[in-house]
Amino acid sequence: MEKIIFATSNEGKMREIRQILSDLGCELQSMKEAGITVDIVENGSTFEENAIIKAKAVAACTNAIVLADDSGLEVDYMDKQPGVFSARFLGENTPYSVKNQYIIEKLANAKEEERTARFVCVIAAVLPNGELLTARATIEGRIAYQEEGEGGFGYDPILYLPEYGTTTAGLPMEQKNKISHRGKALELIKEKLKQRYGISQAQE
Repeated sequence: MEKIIFATSNEGKMREIRQILSDLGCELQSMKEAGITVDIVENGSTFEENAIIKAKAVAACTNAIVLADDSGLEVDYMDKQPGVFSARFLGENTPYSVKNQYIIEKLANAKEEERTARFVCVIAAVLPNGELLTARATIEGRIAYQEEGEGGFGYDPILYLPEYGTTTAGLPMEQKNKISHRGKALELIKEKLKQRYGISQAQE
């Protein structure tokens, strides 16, 4: 396993990915760093479908291992919206501060027990031999009454975690990576890659 290309150009996401996958001992590049530009139409109806679409599109341009994720926020009070449309919710170029405020306002009349929500992440891996691996993970919480926390990105400032007393944006990066939807999904896919490539704990 010499190189992994992750199908994203999001630097915030890449920082998390690099930290979690650092013990695989291989080069990790974003699409931009790998010089791959490909139009990807994310027209799947589930997180799994979109992650696989992205991974396969990038894998067609390289012989490296390709990872792709599709993740988003499900708000139960909003019938699990924005869901797979999280990145494009209210418009792809709309600032997340606007998206977050919109969701907070939509839940203005919601009771505490009705504010349940979660981040979902599915990661798909396409190996050079065409084999496909997937992993899915979530982190449960509630929609906050206002944005909180300086870390993270996207919807992180509005998913409140009662057991930690803060939003995912208020957690230190190391702690967030251990409990987040993406962190847990990356750990799961990492274990699958280790099994496929015969990497033991002693080799790390």
